[in-house]
Amino acid sequence: MADNAPEAPAGSVATADSDLDILARQTAVEAREFLATVTEVATGESPGTAIPLLLLATSQLLLAGARLGAIEDVVPEERFEPDPGPDADLDPLRTNLANLLEGLDEYADVVDPVTTPELAQGSLSNDLADIALDLSHGLRHVDAGRTIEGLWWWQFSYLSSWGERAAASLRVLQSVLKHLRCDADEETVASAEFDALHP
Repeated sequence: MADNAPEAPAGSVATADSDLDILARQTAVEAREFLATVTEVATGESPGTAIPLLLLATSQLLLAGARLGAIEDVVPEERFEPDPGPDADLDPLRTNLANLLEGLDEYADVVDPVTTPELAQGSLSNDLADIALDLSHGLRHVDAGRTIEGLWWWQFSYLSSWGERAAASLRVLQSVLKHLRCDADEETVASAEFDALHP
């Protein structure tokens, strides 16, 4: 009888689970890369590269988030989220980023461009630390073997919190970089061009 059992159709649960496992592993890699970059930047050892590195890391993370937003809702295996343990203490990261970004940290933010277009005050250091907290929460599920649970958490938190914070941060980082690169004094730029052409 077993030999005559029909094969699982394409798009079966097994295939879907396999695709979700692959996506979860990819997202875990991207989450770890973001956390590593933000942690490295927060040390303050290379302040001259902080903005470009954060811009790149946030852009790459938003690509991972877009994948999560584009798929159907992930359904966790348990009805209630298993306790992954206490959240990581990211206050030192938040403080170090605030110190590093002093003078650039606060920005004008739109509460919700669709429903509540009023302005509020945002903070890059708070955004980046909150994103890191959401990502590390999902990583604890994945590291404990609860891959789908981790993917569910990343998708839920992307749609409800870190996707919006990352998008706002990216806009601010790009704006800061634009001002750093494009607002230079014309005389300074001309002098640099002359030096480059006449070594």
